[in-house]
Amino acid sequence: MTSRALTVGFDLDMTLIDSRPGIRATYQALSAETGTYIDADLAITRIGPPLEQELRHWFPAEEIEERADRYREIYPTYALPSTLAMPGAREAVAAVRAHGGRAIVVTAKHEPNAKLHLTHLGIEADAVIGWLWAEAKAEALREYGAAVYVGDHTGDVRGARTAGALSVAVATGPCDAAELRAAGADVVLGGLTEFAPWLDAYVAGEGLDEGR
Repeated sequence: MTSRALTVGFDLDMTLIDSRPGIRATYQALSAETGTYIDADLAITRIGPPLEQELRHWFPAEEIEERADRYREIYPTYALPSTLAMPGAREAVAAVRAHGGRAIVVTAKHEPNAKLHLTHLGIEADAVIGWLWAEAKAEALREYGAAVYVGDHTGDVRGARTAGALSVAVATGPCDAAELRAAGADVVLGGLTEFAPWLDAYVAGEGLDEGR
């Protein structure tokens, strides 16, 4: 493998950013606005799948599209200020660049909001592709020729495997290390602080067993 051809994809929520406080605040605002109870503390334990999937727990089917649109509209106001970069996020992206590679973000999140988060936190991606979940993430991973996809959810593992990319999982989201391994992750790391050393080994041709 040559470092010049290296493209690494990253998931966003709970991989590059800790969006739990912001998502919680947005659900609370939507609940107050609509008068519909939403257990925001429960909802943030299920981050990963598309927004509509979570909203089905709280709203009737005929309201989902409208409520999702409103959530995304108010999201920047409530979510951006309280969202933090995950430990090692900026360093992970820098590590890809240090090997002459490209870092792309492939996420189920509404793409404009994903871009706002990255800009706000100073995380510079070469491309940001939103609206893709689980196996559908393979579309973007294949398009950009990603050799590696890093994510925190079993859906991210499925997306990587569907694309034929190496699945590097970080146990920083709703799925623990055992779940990620059982889903077929090639590598499981405790978090992105472990990514740069792993990438060095991978580029040197030694990294496939790291983190197993």
